Amino acid sequence: MGERPGLRERKKAKTRALIQKEALRLFRERGYAETTVEQIAEAAEVAPSTVFRYFATKEDLVLIDQFPPFMEALQSAPAELGPVQAVRVAMRAVIGGQTPEEFADSMERERLMLTVPELWAASLENVTGAVGRMRDHLAAREGCDPGDPEIRNVTGAIVGVLMALWFDWVRDPAMDVRAEFDQAMAHLEAGLPLTGR
Repeated sequence: MGERPGLRERKKAKTRALIQKEALRLFRERGYAETTVEQIAEAAEVAPSTVFRYFATKEDLVLIDQFPPFMEALQSAPAELGPVQAVRVAMRAVIGGQTPEEFADSMERERLMLTVPELWAASLENVTGAVGRMRDHLAAREGCDPGDPEIRNVTGAIVGVLMALWFDWVRDPAMDVRAEFDQAMAHLEAGLPLTGR
């Protein structure tokens, strides 16, 4: 059982979360480019230097690594599941464990990353790192080398389906992304048959 974070750590986490929450609100209301760090600091009632203490760049206010909870859930997925099934189960666990506010914030960050050119460019390193880590985890689950072309192909198929879904969601924010993700993974699991013909 882990130790409970001390008062100082809890206060830091609370300040960090508040800064990010106010930043996302301002980005939504005013636009990413039009929002300054000074405005974010004022909204969070901290000094601009405090914003930079928690977030080295303006992009970092949006680009957080959301992959660790997913990787933990992927590692916990039953061993008998295939790669696509394991990813589906892991994503369900992560999404299901979020509060409505956490889910909304996560979706807002995703929307910003996909629609703001500066953030899209800055997020590419995160995306490529996440794809590599997913490939490594899937390879470990299957007991094969991460360089195996079949693992590369499965990982690429999963990521491709996710990216296509994200781009559609940006065009249609009212989409039920949870249900669509589940259906997309089921379709991938079935071998991507074209049943509409």
